[in-house]
Amino acid sequence: MIDGHLHLWSLDTFVTGGVRPYSWLGPQHGELFRSFGEDEAGEVLAAAGMRGAVLVQADDTLADTESMLAVAGRQPWVLGVVGWIRLDSPREAADQLDRFAANPVFRGVRHLVHDDPRDDFLDLAAVRESLGLVAGRGLAFDVPDAFPRHLGATVRLARGLPGLTVVLDHLGKPPLADPSSMESWRDHFLALGRVDNVVAKLSGLHVPGSEFSADFLRPVFDLALDAFGPERLMLGSDWPVSTLGAPYGRTLDVLLELVAPLSPSEQDAVLEGTARRAYGLSRSVG
Repeated sequence: MIDGHLHLWSLDTFVTGGVRPYSWLGPQHGELFRSFGEDEAGEVLAAAGMRGAVLVQADDTLADTESMLAVAGRQPWVLGVVGWIRLDSPREAADQLDRFAANPVFRGVRHLVHDDPRDDFLDLAAVRESLGLVAGRGLAFDVPDAFPRHLGATVRLARGLPGLTVVLDHLGKPPLADPSSMESWRDHFLALGRVDNVVAKLSGLHVPGSEFSADFLRPVFDLALDAFGPERLMLGSDWPVSTLGAPYGRTLDVLLELVAPLSPSEQDAVLEGTARRAYGLSRSVG
């Protein structure tokens, strides 16, 4: 199994000009408000029997990307890195792609669209131009927390750049705690499922105040299975963010329970194959 979505961060480094990184993270996040490093992550993955993981950016900074690539140089369990580049400046994006893509473990790009004040970020001409460069490099583009502001724009993006592999993190964040909004999410989600260059992650589905269980998630999992099929779904823990809802082992157990009724080949796709194909992972794992 490959964990297709794992984060690392340090609150003690990368301070530039007195600005703390990961500005979205604060004391209100409880036990999450601390550093999570490579040694702890490696232990968690090994205990769960994971082959390795894809590290995904958690800060819109070059320093965060540089840190993940440095970890990849030390840790063979890092199979790929999804980093950040300045998408709204194609010239800067090109330079940063030249720099990062020289490292074969750099396999994708992400921007924290849900924290960006621009509702039209994914529709900006400059962003589309930069993502064309990303596609030309054979790299993927992750879209986090797309619902409610960016899920429709993700549909337009995927249709407009058919050569770009679009990875929908966390199933687009279905509003499981707000049934009145589910129809809107469902319509856009099903539209994405009809676009061949989109894959979706079974990740980040913990809902505060609700039990994290296979029974709770099964309706949305069944919909994802119908929309994308197992060959376009991948497993991701969203660790350590997921620890707010359940320990790593519990998160994995719930996802495996959902996948268990699938055939062996379908399970292989969700648990490893889709991540390898979508990100073009070539690093060998033991």
